[in-house]
Amino acid sequence: MEYDGTGYKGSQYQGNAPTVQGALERSLRSLTGEPIRVALAGRTDAGVHALGQVASFSTTSRHSPEVMVRGVNARLPRDVVVRAAAVVAAAFDPRRWAQSRWYRYSVCNRPVRPALDRYRAWHVAGRLDLEAMQKACAALLGRHDFAAFAPPSQATRGSTERVIYTAQWRRLNAHVLQFDIEGNAFLQNMVRRIVAALVDIGRGKLAAGNLAEMLRRAVPGTASAMAPAHGLYLIRVRYESGLFDDEANEDV
Repeated sequence: MEYDGTGYKGSQYQGNAPTVQGALERSLRSLTGEPIRVALAGRTDAGVHALGQVASFSTTSRHSPEVMVRGVNARLPRDVVVRAAAVVAAAFDPRRWAQSRWYRYSVCNRPVRPALDRYRAWHVAGRLDLEAMQKACAALLGRHDFAAFAPPSQATRGSTERVIYTAQWRRLNAHVLQFDIEGNAFLQNMVRRIVAALVDIGRGKLAAGNLAEMLRRAVPGTASAMAPAHGLYLIRVRYESGLFDDEANEDV
């Protein structure tokens, strides 16, 4: 699934607010005539976007995946679209079966705020030291306790250890910076807290070593600042089976 999260209170269903899950379930119900509940590979907050969210559901419908895609997309709002569909095992769980998740964060780094990208990138007006931000990323790689980058309430509910495979910044053009991070899983608001810390390093408010120290000490909630939700994108969810690997994101 691909969606613009601007008009939604997150991906997960809420009875009294518009959500991506709610929009998808209504479309599936209209197409199949069945009361369908979907499961999502990852929860995205209000305002967060996606190019590669994965949802699963069970149905007795005999529509082929191709017909299902066309039929659901004809019923979905314009800011949500199903890119591809496949038949999977009945036991498939899009969250638990995921091998990794790839997120991207976009920063507009120029003196003047953006108009077109106001809901798609974080505007940071001051100069950023991209080299220092990239150097600090090395501390994120591998297995660490990321309790410092999670709310204290989540840190008490289970393990806060996660494995990060890649973490890097790149300059897309003169004014846009992109941060890509891929890991086996992420804690609540973890990516947004990491981005806020890295931007503070780029601003000179934090030393690069502070990020490594927060990881070492692993005190829940230490990295309390969060980058705005609207700069974050769920790019892809990877599975051992290679599910949807051929649905390449040409715009990534």
